[in-house]
Amino acid sequence: MALSAAASEPATAPVSETRFDAEEMLALILARLEDDKAEDIVSIELRGKTTIADYMVVASGRSQRHVGAIAEHLVEALKAHGVKGVRVEGMPACDWVLIDASDVIVHVFQPEVRGFYNIEKMWSGALPGSAASPARG
Repeated sequence: MALSAAASEPATAPVSETRFDAEEMLALILARLEDDKAEDIVSIELRGKTTIADYMVVASGRSQRHVGAIAEHLVEALKAHGVKGVRVEGMPACDWVLIDASDVIVHVFQPEVRGFYNIEKMWSGALPGSAASPARG
């Protein structure tokens, strides 16, 4: 018995071809991190500090498995919303996973690795008077 093309396609909402601006992408990322119970979520505006991205988000997972799941779900959500060219580093070990979504860079750490590198302190201090702001949900 042959399946029809319609029956074999997954039931998903159509992907919008509209490009997200940095703020919309940031909102999507923060919501996804909250949904996946990421901890200590910090959002840092990078405009005026570097040209690599508009925002950096730093979050923690409770274990390697949690970090991996957070990263995997975030990448799936970005792709489902039509974000193209998402790059991921660190998935095999899941101590520190970097997700580069162009306008927003996301770091998901295990707490001890995050404490060692302390990247939010480094980036929030790049301009006098700037500070990392905790994400608001």
